Amino acid sequence: MAEVRILVGTRKGAFILRSDERRKDWTVDGPHFPGWEIYHITGTPADPKRLYVSQSSGWFGQIMQRSDDAGKTWETMGNDFGYDGAVGTHKWYDGSQHPWEFKRVWHLEPSPTDPDSVYAGVEDAALFHTRDGGKTWQELSGLRGVKGDLWQPGAGGMCLHTIVLNRDDPRRMFVAISAAGAFRTDDGGETWRPVNRGLRSEGELPDGEAEVGHCVHSIAMHPTRPNVLFMQKHWDVLRSDDGGGQWHEISGNLPSDFGFPIAVHAHEPETIYVVPITSDSHHFPPEGKLRVYRSRTGGNEWEALTEGLPQSNCYVNVLRNALAVDSLESCGIYFGTTGGQVYASADSGDSWMPIVHDLPPVLSVEAQVLP
Repeated sequence: MAEVRILVGTRKGAFILRSDERRKDWTVDGPHFPGWEIYHITGTPADPKRLYVSQSSGWFGQIMQRSDDAGKTWETMGNDFGYDGAVGTHKWYDGSQHPWEFKRVWHLEPSPTDPDSVYAGVEDAALFHTRDGGKTWQELSGLRGVKGDLWQPGAGGMCLHTIVLNRDDPRRMFVAISAAGAFRTDDGGETWRPVNRGLRSEGELPDGEAEVGHCVHSIAMHPTRPNVLFMQKHWDVLRSDDGGGQWHEISGNLPSDFGFPIAVHAHEPETIYVVPITSDSHHFPPEGKLRVYRSRTGGNEWEALTEGLPQSNCYVNVLRNALAVDSLESCGIYFGTTGGQVYASADSGDSWMPIVHDLPPVLSVEAQVLP
């Protein structure tokens, strides 16, 4: 019987939740790195025992860790990675004379085929890559050359928070930056172009249709359809059918088109999930009802998924990296809240159950199915 593993990053440590494929009874392992902000913990598709984690602290700086035994032991990655002694100031020493300064690593994206190949998105926004399991890192500096002087921070900082890899073409990838927009490379990161046509940011930018400067919250793609992308933006849920060349709104009948995460069903590429919140100033569910919304038509028509979720006096938020799906035949959906709950659905969202309560605020959730 397969094992399901949920990797949870929180403001005070990482937790590893495990169950069998029935997904009814769960064990909780943690906290790993207690007291540290874990912006992202992730596994590698190519090696079920390999885990990577980004941990940060306003006092001790940024540290990257790797485990080769599924979290039993950890090893700090890269002697060329650290901070210069000033609180909150960190540098990624890539061998250059002018290392890139940043605050934290927001997102780690391992290659689907090589456990030693990992991409890292940081704040202030930049993209790095390791080919040796984290021992050394190189910045893909061409990204910052795409009008980087015009990028501005969003409310959470100027962070590169989303990295989407094309399983069939490793030279193509997408990244999203708050608040710069979405970008695409077709040559492995040497050159980039903005893919923000169709985004509207009235009231946020002097030019509402500017090429860069849009506050993209997250992007999702089904691996079998690499040209179809879904986006949750700072206002608006959108879709592109041509690899980001053009976007159109699919918010439809959502109670609010503001939110942070978006995910695609593992086996139904037209089934997508979002978690709306009231507004950019009220980071809680509309009417205090925690509802995941599902569209089975690729957008526009949405249904509220409520069974097992609190439907009164609920004022939590679900952050951009805190919604995930597993790959079992009956697709599992998982999300974590700023109130410290992690919810799971073993039936594609029809019903939900809390699998752990009272964690620190959840920053990221990843799901893996292990043989």
